[in-house]
Amino acid sequence: MPATTRSAWCDVPRLQVKQFAALAMEEAPRLAEDILDEIRHEYPQLPLILDESGEPMALVGIRRAIEGFVRRLTDVSGSTVTEGQPPSVFQEFGRGQSLHGRSLDALQAMYRLGVKLAWRRLADIGQRLRIPPPAMYELAESGYEYLDGLVDQSVRGYAEAAARQAGERLRQQRKLMALLLEGQPAVAPPDPVKALTERAARIGWPVPDRVAVGVLLRPARDAVAPAVGPDVLLDMETERPRLVVPDPDAAGRPELLRRALSGWTGAVGPAVALAEAAKSLRWAEAAVTLMERDLLPAAGVLRCTEHTQALVLLQPEELVDDLARRALAPLGHCGPTHARRLAETLLAWLETRGGAPEVAARLGVHPQTVRYRLRQIRELWGDEVDDPDRRFELELVLRARRLRGELGPP
Repeated sequence: MPATTRSAWCDVPRLQVKQFAALAMEEAPRLAEDILDEIRHEYPQLPLILDESGEPMALVGIRRAIEGFVRRLTDVSGSTVTEGQPPSVFQEFGRGQSLHGRSLDALQAMYRLGVKLAWRRLADIGQRLRIPPPAMYELAESGYEYLDGLVDQSVRGYAEAAARQAGERLRQQRKLMALLLEGQPAVAPPDPVKALTERAARIGWPVPDRVAVGVLLRPARDAVAPAVGPDVLLDMETERPRLVVPDPDAAGRPELLRRALSGWTGAVGPAVALAEAAKSLRWAEAAVTLMERDLLPAAGVLRCTEHTQALVLLQPEELVDDLARRALAPLGHCGPTHARRLAETLLAWLETRGGAPEVAARLGVHPQTVRYRLRQIRELWGDEVDDPDRRFELELVLRARRLRGELGPP
């Protein structure tokens, strides 16, 4: 009812209003007990929680709700009976539903039952005192509006508890991920496996035998977290979000993960034993670094196991560069363009293990051109190109250069 609407109770003599309120207040404790008894009869599984004085919290809340509702009838300001706030204990009821993993549906049904029983008792009092029907109709309507206030309080408590639970779960989840991913801590627990199992149990995470660790790049600063399943650990608090995927090779898991990570880029490391999760993280981080340098494709979330060659050849960059300086030193006497052509020819020859026609077909040039280049290669490296170890080093550094885009594609 709008606040500007004149209340029908303003036309009821004040003496009648006070008599009605007095009888209702006198009836409130007994009415509260009757309502609780009926609710417990309908919902026998309802836990009975006592307050500090040993009185059931539900009984206290029902009694306060009745008293608060009736008390406004004697408001000398002449305000309508729909104003006022329900007692805050109903927030606790909402919190309790959330903490015990129950929905608000049953709680709302209990509230409706309570309002129905209360209305019957108040209607009986109104009939005895001959309260005019318009006032009683308004009282009935106000009772259900008051019910909305009770529900709002419970929803608020439910949401607050759910938010706290979610926050606590995230905190425990980050601790679990730190235990998994940060390697050997400075002060190791006496029993690492037990510590890990206990930490996992706090968030209800079944401990798997194998995991894969992913590292993500945010598509936007305020990007919504990917909708991975509850069994996938996700930490969005780091600059590069990380996730731990249990049993990554299980049937259907790769496809589910691909769908959940749609719109994101990043990398998922190889599957490893749970105790070696830090190794999977290391490869995922290396892959993401290469993606940021445009050395690996940055379309979607790639699997490291599908880019092993690039990760092995490009990730230890300093070592490969040092080897390249030594292995490819003979090319230093050639101009840049000619050196590149010789390098591409040498790599094609090493990969095909064939003669000029095979190398020429691979490069798309005339066989005679290849023969000329191969003679030059013999002059530059001499017998080294026949040594298996030197051939392996040359192929390794030349493949690395091709992956970096310094040589043409095969």
